[in-house]
Amino acid sequence: MNFESFPEIKSEGLILRKIEESDAAVILYLRSDETINQFIERPEHRKTKTVAQAIQFISEITENFRNSKSLTWGIMYKNEPQLIGSICLWNFSENNTIAEVGYDLNPAFQNKGIMTEALKCVVKFGFNELELDKIEAFTHHKNESSKKLLEKNGFHFMENRKDQNNDSNSIYELLNSQR
Repeated sequence: MNFESFPEIKSEGLILRKIEESDAAVILYLRSDETINQFIERPEHRKTKTVAQAIQFISEITENFRNSKSLTWGIMYKNEPQLIGSICLWNFSENNTIAEVGYDLNPAFQNKGIMTEALKCVVKFGFNELELDKIEAFTHHKNESSKKLLEKNGFHFMENRKDQNNDSNSIYELLNSQR
């Protein structure tokens, strides 16, 4: 996963781009809003409560990109510069054949097909550009919207797998059909 520059992805209605320090206020909102985070269980030291912590998080994801540990895109409409969410591939397996997808979206933009469009782009990128064999998603078992999104996009619930770090999570996976 060595890129000379951050891989921007464009779809019919969206741009998935690098998250910049100027996005700190939106990142703070996405990582601290109760509605968005109701199903996310972060340890205290990973919570984002201030703009300074949002800037630190942006710095971390930028560094993780440089070190080939993760790719985190900001989601925006093509004609509007404001971020409305984020989506990432992270938690890569040692041999870089499996990655986990994670996402969040401003509630004002939910149920409009935005995350479906973004997820399709990231899955395509993961399978075609990164040559992943599998993409996994760990979502809270009560997060019906996330489960519906994953199932709608071909992810399968892995009934026999358990998240060793969080009993509340259900695990979904999507295999690369071209492999």
